Amino acid sequence: MGTRPWIVDDDLWALIEPLLPPWPTRSPGPRPVADRLCLQGILYVLCNDIAWQLLPPELGFCSGQTCWRRLERWQQAGVFDQLHRILLAELNAAGRLDWSRACVDGPHPRAKGGADTGPSPVDRRKTGSKHHLICDGRGTPLRVITTAANVNDVTQTLALVDGIPPVAGRPGRPRRRPEALLGDKGYDSNPNRDELRKRRILPVISRKGAPNIKGMGKLRYVVEQTFALLHHFKRLAVRWERRTELHAAFVSLACSLICWRRLNKPDPWSCYEL
Repeated sequence: MGTRPWIVDDDLWALIEPLLPPWPTRSPGPRPVADRLCLQGILYVLCNDIAWQLLPPELGFCSGQTCWRRLERWQQAGVFDQLHRILLAELNAAGRLDWSRACVDGPHPRAKGGADTGPSPVDRRKTGSKHHLICDGRGTPLRVITTAANVNDVTQTLALVDGIPPVAGRPGRPRRRPEALLGDKGYDSNPNRDELRKRRILPVISRKGAPNIKGMGKLRYVVEQTFALLHHFKRLAVRWERRTELHAAFVSLACSLICWRRLNKPDPWSCYEL
């Protein structure tokens, strides 16, 4: 993906096409628009944050309504979650996932209404949602959960950890657990620490009323970097979808694109692994 990130190259399409649900051979009505064109229309909306009905016809994709319906169909089939898992497995096979630690955080994107929204405690109680993210030690997104803006970070700690998909790519059983979990004071909870230890995960979480753990910022900066990458997709910076499952489809697609780009770029961490 280059200067026009909504254009799907042949290599990426070769991964996505087998995941798409087939159309009935004798479906009524006109022949459906090509899936690849619909995907590029969806990506255009994701990258540029325009209303579906304003998708430029001169791009030659299809109507915004057709793209919206295809997005809904693919989300119901679990296409984007499967794509994310496949790309994580490829990164794992290439040795480009850092399981020594994972980082969690949860900023507040604005929302225009719909399910899983609530008064934001950091934006004059305007309606908003929150993205709860867990990433590996290099900032690769492993799982994102969308909740109302007034949901505390600490309540989603275990849901994020348990929501990491089984990542194959290496000999043995698929990996699902990091060795340690890093979090700020918003994740301070002794019951959660106990549950993490039961899962054989070391909790490295700052305590309220105490100084931050020394050197934590140098390790947790990757989660802020990952959020910047996610919100570079303008459709995620401000949530417009009223239906949570369609917003989740955009989130999964964005996570997959981040993984795809990392898979196809030189490993910036290789110089530290001599």
